Amino acid sequence: MNVIWMTIERLFYLKTAVKLSINFSTSHLYLCIKNNTSLSPIIAKNKIGQPFIQFEIIESTNSYAIDSLQANLAAHGTAYFAHHQTAGKGQRGKQWHSQTGSNIILSVIVDTTALAMHQQFNLSVAVALACYDFFSLFAGNETSIKWPNDIYWRDRKAAGILIENIVKGNQWQWAVIGIGMNINQTAFGDMAKNPVSLKQITGKQFDAVELAKALCNCLQKRYVQLLTTNFTTLLHAYNQQLYKAGQTAKLKKDTAVFSCTIKRVNANGQLEVAGAAKDCFEFGEVEWVV
Repeated sequence: MNVIWMTIERLFYLKTAVKLSINFSTSHLYLCIKNNTSLSPIIAKNKIGQPFIQFEIIESTNSYAIDSLQANLAAHGTAYFAHHQTAGKGQRGKQWHSQTGSNIILSVIVDTTALAMHQQFNLSVAVALACYDFFSLFAGNETSIKWPNDIYWRDRKAAGILIENIVKGNQWQWAVIGIGMNINQTAFGDMAKNPVSLKQITGKQFDAVELAKALCNCLQKRYVQLLTTNFTTLLHAYNQQLYKAGQTAKLKKDTAVFSCTIKRVNANGQLEVAGAAKDCFEFGEVEWVV
C-alpha cells in the first residue's frame, strides 16, 4: 500500500470549478489509504453534512455524487449544495426547477451497508421525516408528508426527494439522497405545479446555505434512528404526518379519477385507502389529483 493521502487532486479540481466550503477540522478530515482497488476510510464515519461542498452551478448534484462514489472520491456524510442546477432530477424522470440562489438544492451520501435491500422504503421514510422535521420548524403544523415523500404545506408542494441507490451484487452499498426545497423563491412560472416556499409562508428571507446545513442535522438524527430503533416507530411518526390521512382525496389511475379515504401507508410502502376498487396501491400505480 502507498502512504496515507488525501484526495487533494479532487479538491484542487473542485476549487477551480466551484466555490468550496469544507471545514478541515479533524472530524471533517477525509483521510484514505490508497491500495490497488479502492479508497478505504481510516477514520470514523462523518456525520451527514461533513464535508459540506458548495457549487455555484452544476448539472445535477445527485449525478455528481454518484460519479464521485463510483470514482471512490466520496464517503458517507458528504453533502453537495448547488446555488444553480441546470439538469436537476425529480421523481419518475421529471426535472426539478429552482431559481438561482433561492432554494435548497442538496444531495447527501449515506452508507447503507447496514440495511437490507428490502429496506429501501425505510430509508425513504426516515428522509421524509427529516425534511418534515426541518420544514415544520418554520412553517408550522400545516406541514405534511405526501406519499411517498413530498413535503407539503396545506395543498402546496414545498419540497421533493429523490433517492438513488448504488447496489453491488446483493448488497445495498450507498444511497444518494437528493432534496429540492423551496426557500426564498416566490415566482415559479408555469413549469411548477402548486408550489410554495418558506418565504411565501412566513414573509421572511432566509439563508439557504445555513438552512441546508441545519437540514443535514435533521437527516443525521433520523438516519441514526433508522439504524438503532424499530422501523415501526418511524412508520408511526410518518403516518401521523401523512397528507390527507383520514380525509377524502382524489387519486388518478391511468385515465380514471376517483375519490377515496386515505388511511395509512403500510410497512411495504403501499398507500392504504378505503372506498376505492382496491385497498392499497403501489408507488407509481396512482397519482394525486390536488
